[in-house]
Parts: sequence; structure tokens; C-alpha cells
Amino acid sequence: MINRQSAATEPDENLLGNFLKDRRTKLDAARFGYATTRRRTSGLRREEVAQRAGVSTTWYTWLEQGRGGAPSSDVLERLADALALTDVEREHLFLLAQNRPPEVRHHDVEAVSPQLQRILDAMEYSAAYIKTPEWDIVAWNRAAAVVFRDLIALPDDRRNLLRVVFDPRARAGMLHWESVAHFVVATFRTETARSGVSARAKALIDELSQSSSEFRALWRSHDIRAHGEGTKYMAHPTAGPVTFEYSAFAVDEKPHLSMIVYNPATPKDKAAVQALIEASHEPARSPHG
Repeated sequence: MINRQSAATEPDENLLGNFLKDRRTKLDAARFGYATTRRRTSGLRREEVAQRAGVSTTWYTWLEQGRGGAPSSDVLERLADALALTDVEREHLFLLAQNRPPEVRHHDVEAVSPQLQRILDAMEYSAAYIKTPEWDIVAWNRAAAVVFRDLIALPDDRRNLLRVVFDPRARAGMLHWESVAHFVVATFRTETARSGVSARAKALIDELSQSSSEFRALWRSHDIRAHGEGTKYMAHPTAGPVTFEYSAFAVDEKPHLSMIVYNPATPKDKAAVQALIEASHEPARSPHG
């Protein structure tokens, strides 16, 4: 019996070449300043992509045909720029060509989308915020504003959890400070390595190393951790002891942002958060919404 396999399931031996060709033919030539008359095919020509990427037309043609050899990371970056690839497409290009993702590009902090803010706001009694790898808090919901009142009340350029943890004035009110400090520094090291050590991260490391011997010792220990899930015990100045179960979530297509959700662990803890919200005058939405 003949084994008939559909074209959709046949192995493709030229995934890289086909991907490059597909991206090239879907580009708008006029967008890049090329004439659109007398073009027999859509998109950019091979020689136009080669010129934009700084490679020979012959080699680029071979690459699309699956016989150009393994491109270097530098060439892949130039091809990604030449084809105006998105971050997701750029990653896919590297995975096809080198079986690994590209080096991390640092992203400046950008505004949180209205959709993401609405997700935060939908969690009425779960304190949730969006943070950067440097632990800057860039968006939050109403529950977070009352649970983490002192942190959220800080100015935008000072709303940083690392600074708060190693501030002697805030330290006195924290339960299990040593464990918290070790956790945030180890997670900070992991996340900045993954997202790229930005100029802001370097400045923060220098600042805290000079101002806190505890931070300096923890940073030099080179411990790493993922944020993951766990339990947070809090001594709130108004509500008293409150226990939360926390979970960390990556924000898709924004690897430099993560969402941390603190869910009240028991009905009693939920009632404590509810009472804080009802007694507060915090706005229903953060300034980022």
C-alpha cells in the first residue's frame, strides 16, 4: 500500500529559506522607497533585501534556496532589520537558523496597554501589579494600591521594590526581612540577565551596593531564583497580619514585563483586603489606565 502523506504534514527541509522568502514577498516595496511598477512578483526583490542587509545577492539567493550555509548572528540581525521583522519574527529567524533565540535586546519601559490594565482592574480583591526586571512598578490595581500603600504612593522614578526592601525605614515593618531580601536580589539577578542589564539596572546596583552592605553581600553571592509561586506574610499597618498566595506571569511579547498577583489566602484575608479598599480613597484605576 502506498503511504500517502499530505503536503501539510511533510517535513520541510528548507524552513529558513521559506520563511525568508515569505517575509520578503509580503513586504510593501513602496514603503521602502522602491518603485512598484514592472514588478512581476509582490514584495521586495532578492537583490533589494540583499542590499539592505549588506550581503551579496548570490549568497542571499542561496540562503533562500537552502544552500547558503549557516548565517552568523550579525548577518541574521541585518536580515531581520532588512525585512522589518517584529521581535517575535526575529526570534523565529534565529531559532530556524541557529536553533537558539537571539541575544536579548533591552527594552525601555513602555506604557501598559489598556487591555492589560483592565485585567489588573478585574481582580477586585487580589493585589496585582506589573513590574520591570529592575523591579520598578509601572502599573497596578486598586487592591495593590491599598495593600502596598507605601510602595505605590512613591513617585514614578522611586517606585522600586528593591529600594524599598533595602530602605532602613521600611525594613523595620517587614516580616522575615532576610528571606525577602535574599529572594528579591536573587530574582533581580535572574531577570536582569534574561532581559539585558540596562543602564538603569547598572545604576541601581551601584546605588544599592554603596548604600546597603546587606545588598552588596547578597549581590556578590550570585544566587539566582525564579519568581514563581509562593506565600507572602504581611504585617499591614492598618489591617494587621494578612497572608497572600502569589504567582508571577510573563506578559506575552513583552519579556521585560511581568505581572505579580497576590491572592488572599483565606476568607479572613480577603475580608481584610475588602475592608482596606472600602476605607480607602484610592482611585479605581492606576494612573496608567
